[in-house]
Amino acid sequence: MLKFYYNPISPNARRVWLTLLEKEIAFEPILMNLDGDQLQPEFLKVNPFHHIPVLVDDDLQIVESLAIMDYLEAKYPTPSLLPKEHQALAKVRMVQYVTANELFPQIVSLIYENADSPQFLKATQHIDKVLLFLTELLGNSFYFGSEQLTLADIVAGIAVSSLPSLGINLNHYPKINEWTERLMQRPVWQKTKLSADDFEQFKRRVRILVKLRRRELNRGK
Repeated sequence: MLKFYYNPISPNARRVWLTLLEKEIAFEPILMNLDGDQLQPEFLKVNPFHHIPVLVDDDLQIVESLAIMDYLEAKYPTPSLLPKEHQALAKVRMVQYVTANELFPQIVSLIYENADSPQFLKATQHIDKVLLFLTELLGNSFYFGSEQLTLADIVAGIAVSSLPSLGINLNHYPKINEWTERLMQRPVWQKTKLSADDFEQFKRRVRILVKLRRRELNRGK
């Protein structure tokens, strides 16, 4: 059976978790508390970069959430979460990478920066640009690239659904708001929805990681 190392507060781990559940793939969940267990020798043998998620399938150890999702789609093609048509597939990939590279870093800024800071304002402006871009890509479809759920919806859905808790009003983006509500009505998404306490724990962890990273950067100067 697949072994899945994760913690529900991790957005990257949630991508894989939702993929496993939407595809109804049997797996052994291994909860990482992230209180130092990710630095233990046993886990470093699984992932030397001490990050989650990790998927272990027999002697294959897979790190990086997008790579794991692609592996699951290839090995368990039913139900399909990737369209076959080239333009639709390109849309799915764009949504995945725009979310990872353009949206999520701004979410980190919303959590870490003061609301009256230039960095916070810049983050909100960039999020507006991303949401308008996603609105255009979604068009009148139910999901990104398809009328059925895709990997793009999982990646973007986790990020976008967190925005109202960070002060971003999705009512200003009606199509994205309707799409988000559609996702949240799915049984798997209801089952895995973070509690308010879990989200606060996620924000605390983000603040700690950003502070540590900046400290390391300053030491290197």
